[in-house]
Amino acid sequence: MSRTYAIFSAQYPPHMGGIESFTQNMAHALAAKGASVIVVTNDTNLVGVGLEDDSDIKILRLSCFPLVDGRFPVARLNKKNRDLWKWLEAQDLDGVLINARFYLHSIAGIRLARQKGLKPVVLDHGSAHLSFSNPMLDPFVRFYEHLITAWGKRYSPAYYGISQKSMEWLWHFGIQAEGIIPNAIDAEEYRDMSSGRDFRHELKLEETHFIVTYVGRFIPEKGIKSLIDASKSQRLINLGVHFVLAGDGPMSSAVELAQGESLHWVGRLSADDVSALLQQSNLLCLPTRSEGFSTILLEAAACGCPAVVTDVGGARELIPSSEYGTIIQSMSMESIERAINQVVSNRSLLKAQSKAVRMLVESKHSWRDSAELLCYAFAVGE
Repeated sequence: MSRTYAIFSAQYPPHMGGIESFTQNMAHALAAKGASVIVVTNDTNLVGVGLEDDSDIKILRLSCFPLVDGRFPVARLNKKNRDLWKWLEAQDLDGVLINARFYLHSIAGIRLARQKGLKPVVLDHGSAHLSFSNPMLDPFVRFYEHLITAWGKRYSPAYYGISQKSMEWLWHFGIQAEGIIPNAIDAEEYRDMSSGRDFRHELKLEETHFIVTYVGRFIPEKGIKSLIDASKSQRLINLGVHFVLAGDGPMSSAVELAQGESLHWVGRLSADDVSALLQQSNLLCLPTRSEGFSTILLEAAACGCPAVVTDVGGARELIPSSEYGTIIQSMSMESIERAINQVVSNRSLLKAQSKAVRMLVESKHSWRDSAELLCYAFAVGE
């Protein structure tokens, strides 16, 4: 008998982000196992309120107020949403996954699961407090995060972490996680989706130049300033290191101004262009403050591109030792410079890391495996 699952995600493509990507891939992975899947989200990008079919899954988009540039959507109280919710309540659900603890959308998903007699499965995607890069606002955001987490705990859901770091972070809220449902990737499919775009040719870089890539939002929490400063390191410049930054965000102007001899900004790229860039890069650098289980780490690993990354979610899973990549303990420019210098100066280490991390991601981080873990979590809650 086919099972029907609902996945709650406050945002969904075309809105871009790690949770959005996870939700989309997990939904299709469950469908590939024969399940009927309904993604419940908000219409942050004005795609259209209502129900739509995306191949083998259904997407229910609620009308919303897209607060904080869509990063914090709040569903509207109107007839169209009430009608959509009535349709959802009429569905015979066998499991409900809620991505992230801290949205009002998450509370709605938790309450629906309980209404259906199901134990909600809440998957945490963080490893530190939320931040909007605003020292005046962030203390109130932390207070809100504790408040809404306490509200969700009242319904006794089953909490899981997307990584070991996420599990550890849940202890901060007095939550003992049931286990890990990790982020994943279909490595071969990701490599094959490459656009074939030749970034070395576009940027006039020789094969001897060493490309260090960053892909993501340009915000302070991602260590953008440290990357800019590292690109000015004379020691790295002398070694032929070039930083290629892909993305956009509030710090785009700083990145644009920093472009020069060794730093190149290629804008916000499509997924197939990112695949092409990673396959031409020597190293990924992600000096971020917090990640649940960064998708770009998986994508780089799938392309055989080792990473220099802070000790955030996903780092320990993909870099269990220095044979797979480099975990740095600080976001500082000095830490980045030191780590990159070590790899550039030891090309045999780079080659070994490339092979090892690619084999690891192919053998232990498939969507099929993560979908099976989620199905088990649903079954335990029955």
